[in-house]
Amino acid sequence: MSLLVDIHKKLGDFSLDISFEADREILALLGASGCGKSMTLKCIAGIETPDRGKIILNGRVLFDSEKHINLTPQKRRIGYLFQQYALFPNMTVEQNIAAGIRDASRSEKKALVTEKIQIFRLEGLEKKRPHQLSGGQQQRVALARILASNPQVILLDEPFSALDSYLKWQLEMELSDMLEAFPGIVIWVSHDRSEVYRNCGRVCIMDNGTSFPITSMKELFKNPVTVSAATLSGCKNYAAAIRTGTHSLFVPDWNISLQCEEPADLETFQIGIRAHYFHIAEKSEPNLIPCRILRSTEDVFSTIWMLLPTDARPDAPQIRMELDKSTAQRYHVNDIVTIWVAPKDILILRNR
Repeated sequence: MSLLVDIHKKLGDFSLDISFEADREILALLGASGCGKSMTLKCIAGIETPDRGKIILNGRVLFDSEKHINLTPQKRRIGYLFQQYALFPNMTVEQNIAAGIRDASRSEKKALVTEKIQIFRLEGLEKKRPHQLSGGQQQRVALARILASNPQVILLDEPFSALDSYLKWQLEMELSDMLEAFPGIVIWVSHDRSEVYRNCGRVCIMDNGTSFPITSMKELFKNPVTVSAATLSGCKNYAAAIRTGTHSLFVPDWNISLQCEEPADLETFQIGIRAHYFHIAEKSEPNLIPCRILRSTEDVFSTIWMLLPTDARPDAPQIRMELDKSTAQRYHVNDIVTIWVAPKDILILRNR
């Protein structure tokens, strides 16, 4: 089971340049809004046509610009869960599910609809229309319709964006259980790193229309290699750096030297440091940074400090640090505090 996507499409000033291959897995396409994630899904599904390239599913060519092959969406065996589910408003639940079934007799279609209603726990809702259903029920109907079409690939486009936040956790668990039994490929589009971390094994980062090599989800968080990947993994602190040795660097904006565990193999690069990787120094530690507390904000379970190294340039990027509330209460805005970061927690990042 494999899906090869290698496509290019020009949309005004925006260029889509995507290349990845998925196996039988749940693969995340992770990127900021407007980076081309949804357009990529539409090209895979056949709703949009790339300018050039190819899309191959299990050896079957869905699109090839050189060979002039472009199968219709109906022939691709791809199920697409839209953000708003795209249910037919004037059809009942059972009619919506039946709309996804092709090449079946009336009795076969009826039996399949009954099966999907039971699997997706829609009993008692058969005659209701979409506006009479909750968001979670609508999502289950849309998934039932997709699976009734016997797809080889399921495309999920921000599957929880249309739901209230209090519903998302329950529906995420339900969706995860349903996809576990799916024998094909799932492409899960999201800008929510936590959502895809919980549900996807591998991830393809997208940035401004360009895809980057697929990596494991754990590797993305442990060792992102670009600023865009680090940002999507939740990193909040960045600064330009200059290599001074194999494991040493200088940050001009902060006017500090730091030791890093990962080799600094570029002359100039960016460093990234996660907000919770900073600690208050209570003894001699590596990478000591005296800072002034510029701002202190209480979050739900922690305190967020905005800091500026004491010898930094006035316009230098501030440091965001997250720490427990009890520790933060010992300090005040404008206090000087010395923080530190372990060499292993400094990310060495390319700009792209």
